[in-house]
Amino acid sequence: MTKKIDEGYIKFNCDWTFKPLQINIPDDLLVYRDKLHELRLIGHIENLNIGYGNISIKTDDGIIVSGTQTGNIFPINKESFTLVTNYEIAKNNVVCEGPVKASSETMTHAALYEVDDTIKAIIHVHNGAMWEKLMHKFPTTNAKTAYGTPEMAEEIKRLFNDYNFNKTDNIIIMAGHEDGIISFGKDLKEAYNILLKHF
Repeated sequence: MTKKIDEGYIKFNCDWTFKPLQINIPDDLLVYRDKLHELRLIGHIENLNIGYGNISIKTDDGIIVSGTQTGNIFPINKESFTLVTNYEIAKNNVVCEGPVKASSETMTHAALYEVDDTIKAIIHVHNGAMWEKLMHKFPTTNAKTAYGTPEMAEEIKRLFNDYNFNKTDNIIIMAGHEDGIISFGKDLKEAYNILLKHF
């Protein structure tokens, strides 16, 4: 039986301006992304030519997020990131500028940054063993909710209403996005260490 693959495809309207980035990409964004790639938590499925996993930080300029289909690039480079300058969850629209289009998970990242302004870094990875082990032990999205959609953004908001994230690790399990896990924190180090704790 072939596993259903629903990964890497942009499901929102992407208003993308192709241009060199006008902002600084912090070195730690590159370092942590490559650490995750080495652990195969972010990467590329060769035979299907599909990338998986993404990483972002929130800045005064907007959300800096890894580009769609950049999972095969290692070591990562600054041209593999883009700046999200605006988004409208209800209208399923993302506005970004840079060398690449924003990750297919950008809507989910935006929702997380919106629900808690102390969140400054988000990591989205894929790992089957972790996913199965942590499912429903940590806040878990509805199994019928697809990644990268306004519905997933609403699920993120629901989880923040239903759970006290101050009393648990900052992890969300995506039941409807096979192997998908999100961690988040005040910086990339915190988000990364939370994942490593359960890896």
